[in-house]
Amino acid sequence: MSRVIRAAVFQTAWTGDKESMIQVHEQAARDAAAQGAQVLCFQELFYGPYFCQVQDKAFYEYAEQIPEGPIVRRFQALAKELGIVLVLPMYEEEQPGVLYNTAAVIDADGSYLGKYRKHHIPQVEGFWEKFYFRPGNAGWPVFDTAVGRIGVYICYDRHFPEGWRALGLAGAEIVFNPSATSRGLSSYIWQLEQPAAAVANEYFVGAINRVGVEELGDNDFYGTSYFVDPEAQFVGEVASDKETELVVRDLDMAKLREVRDRWQFYRDRRPDAYEPLTTP
Repeated sequence: MSRVIRAAVFQTAWTGDKESMIQVHEQAARDAAAQGAQVLCFQELFYGPYFCQVQDKAFYEYAEQIPEGPIVRRFQALAKELGIVLVLPMYEEEQPGVLYNTAAVIDADGSYLGKYRKHHIPQVEGFWEKFYFRPGNAGWPVFDTAVGRIGVYICYDRHFPEGWRALGLAGAEIVFNPSATSRGLSSYIWQLEQPAAAVANEYFVGAINRVGVEELGDNDFYGTSYFVDPEAQFVGEVASDKETELVVRDLDMAKLREVRDRWQFYRDRRPDAYEPLTTP
């Protein structure tokens, strides 16, 4: 029998304060669960503005420990109540002065499964991330959740094919890519890059982007969140480019075997020939 996962992603605009932003996401989780969603991923740095448009140490206050901090604990309780897997993209403080762009993964029973730390950190106009984050150092974990094997790749990571492949080799069935990406910079590749990664690595991708223009800069976050299958077909419609939207889609896992049996990319890899690619 085919196994179908009902998955969700949520895009929204900055509300102006942390607590109301958290409440918006709590309600999104309730709405997703009411629609039968089994797993939900939020956008990059979900409970704050995209503060990397400026370089200001005041925003270090948004960081907290994972999983010991209050936001993870709060959403663990919610995940358990709703019976839904949650992916929480957050600002992590490992210790004072050691900060990461991280996603925590919570299982449907509320248990903390682990975290992914963003590997590739940009430092370009409007995306001053090296001021805030160290590069990830915890590999590319794939999480065994109540609904299946879930991977995470965060925003700027998506421009680098190596991590996509590492997640596929580790058995990912769905990879979420929470982002904060702006209209002028990257919109021309938003609906090209992740579908290509889904094809090359033969899994589903959930791409999430926030919406709106925030007071810290003129980045126009263009939403258009979506799910795409391993044949580069969007699963349902792409979300609005301006409005808050919860995207809930049914993902048929039988498609993974069908595509992998057809193409055999994993069989035909040549890791013995790739050593020069790892030379700086």
